Amino acid sequence: MTVALSRPSALIHEIRLEQSFNFSLFKFSEALQLQMENLLEKKKADQLTPDEIAELEAIGELDRIFTHVNAMLVSQNANR
Repeated sequence: MTVALSRPSALIHEIRLEQSFNFSLFKFSEALQLQMENLLEKKKADQLTPDEIAELEAIGELDRIFTHVNAMLVSQNANR
C-alpha cells in the first residue's frame, strides 16, 4: 500500500467485521494492520516521508474511531 491518504474514508475497503462472542467488532484488514505497523516502525526511526505521515494520521484517526465504536458495542452488549 503505497498510495498517500489524507482521509480515513479512503480506507473503507480495508475495513472488516470480526465476530467476537455474541457481537461483531470493526477491525482493520491484515494488509492495513501490517501497513500501520510498518509506518509506526518508520516513525520510530524518524524515516517517514510527508505522504507516509499523512497516511499514518489517516489510519490513526480510523483506529481511534474504531476503538470508540467497538467500546460502545461491547458496553451495549454487556448491559443486556
